[in-house]
Amino acid sequence: MTMGLVGQQKQDDGCGFVVLSSPPLLPTTIMPSSAPVSSSSPPDYLNRVVSDDKRSDHGGYRKPIPPQPQQQQSLPPQSYYHGAASKFMASFLSSTQPLPPEFNRGRAPATKPATPRAQTTPHPQPTSANSNTKLAVVTERQAAELKRLKNKESKDRKEETNKKIASRKAISVVLMREATKSHIEKKKGSKRLLPRTVLEALHERITALRWESALKVFQLLQEQLWYRPNPGVYIKLIVMLGKCKQPEKAEEIFQAMIDEGCGVSHESYTALISAYGRSSLFDKAFSLLDQMKDTPDCQPDVHTYSILIKSCLHVFAYDRVQALLSDMETQHIRPNTITYNTLIDAYGKSKRFAEMESTLVAMLSQQDCEPDVWTMNSVVRAFGSSGQIETMEKCFERFHSAGIQPNIMTFNILLDSYGKAGNYKKMSAVMEYMQKYHYSWTIVTYNVVIDAFGRAGDLTQMEYLFRLMQSERIKPSCVTLCSLVRAYGKAGKPEKIGGVLRFVENSDVKLDAVFFNCLVDAYGKLGCFTEMKGVLEMMEQKGCSPDKITYRTMIKAYSFNKMTGHVKELHELMQSAGSQMSWSQRQKPDF
Repeated sequence: MTMGLVGQQKQDDGCGFVVLSSPPLLPTTIMPSSAPVSSSSPPDYLNRVVSDDKRSDHGGYRKPIPPQPQQQQSLPPQSYYHGAASKFMASFLSSTQPLPPEFNRGRAPATKPATPRAQTTPHPQPTSANSNTKLAVVTERQAAELKRLKNKESKDRKEETNKKIASRKAISVVLMREATKSHIEKKKGSKRLLPRTVLEALHERITALRWESALKVFQLLQEQLWYRPNPGVYIKLIVMLGKCKQPEKAEEIFQAMIDEGCGVSHESYTALISAYGRSSLFDKAFSLLDQMKDTPDCQPDVHTYSILIKSCLHVFAYDRVQALLSDMETQHIRPNTITYNTLIDAYGKSKRFAEMESTLVAMLSQQDCEPDVWTMNSVVRAFGSSGQIETMEKCFERFHSAGIQPNIMTFNILLDSYGKAGNYKKMSAVMEYMQKYHYSWTIVTYNVVIDAFGRAGDLTQMEYLFRLMQSERIKPSCVTLCSLVRAYGKAGKPEKIGGVLRFVENSDVKLDAVFFNCLVDAYGKLGCFTEMKGVLEMMEQKGCSPDKITYRTMIKAYSFNKMTGHVKELHELMQSAGSQMSWSQRQKPDF
């Protein structure tokens, strides 16, 4: 029984002990009371440490416990042991967990003191009547919320549908209006067309200089119920007809304006004088100028004289120009900056440098008439196109020091002048300056630079600029293609010319007789007579008629190779060809 007590003491101790995997053995017999119990020294198993691997951390033994004096205790009677054993067996057999709990060798975790919970008073249980009322209220709220959401979704759906319908209607209206504008000439007799449709159609045709279609639309405009005569519409039509070299039609519109009750004005007279001046009918223009002087409230001003002076300078009628300047002085009308710029530009293009310089001096002498960038461009172009590079540079520096800032047109003039003079170093300097100060290149800039590198024979740089031009989404023009063909013909590369023609087939570049003349000249220099003759068929397919320059270029190529039969044939064709503007008479691009 002492063994059982010792095992129970070791279990409760918890200091390094491990509970055995089986319960302690119970004695089947009870020792008699007369059995001697030694109390002098503890038994040997008390000095051992029992562990899972039968050894302790220090070799399986620990320091012997020093003996302590024991008190004399009297043992209970034998009947006590019988009762204790019976109680222990009964508790052991009745336990639901036959084995003792697992023992942890480590330290027991510190447990936090339990905080007492605040005692809450229980709510009274709702009655069945109250619960039914609350449930009914909640159900009504949910139904209202659900109805509101459904209404919102229905409203949003209707708005989305209406937006789609409105956008479709707007697109259909726009398409119908565009279709009506494109075929509005066929609406003759209709008097209920929309004002916006008719006026937009008329404006588009005036801007595109489609004078025949514009007059038809104007007649349709006069037939509308809502039409009221407007002098501004008549003046726009007169200006358009003047640009299209239709002065007789312009005078008819002028008379129709008077017949419909629109009074003549200074602007209408100036537009009609400009129409006759553009067609070089100066006698009629000067008679209108005299008529304008006799009409009250229609006296000519500096704008009227400037337009007429420009028309005279265009055909080099310098005597009429001097007469107009004298008339302006008589009428006490002082020239303005536009008048002086027109004179300087015309004198510079015709290489009349003395008159140009005198006009510039007269301009500078006027206090209220100061030169601008157009004045600088005209002077720089005059000296640059004539090869006077040093004078051009001096004029540019003087204008620039006077506070006049150059524009993209100024740099295009400089590039063209340096390129034609073969000064590619200064040309590159101008290009670097434009790149440094972020001047965007235009199609004129690309045409000038491509032509310059083509003249120099630098095909690699020329082709690079052509690709760069396309990457910048700048559409090449007929001038660009002429520069390419001319350069390839000069370099003796007919296969490259074929590449240009393939590019033309895959693009919508509008070709003219100048391009085909360059093509004929390039093939003639290369000796490709079959391809040169095929250019005539190509011109017929493109709807372009050959002119005298075309035949003369082919005759020159055949004569150089002593092909007399072809020369006679071309002479016969030249006689049947209509007289058209030659290359020398064509107006060069205004850079």
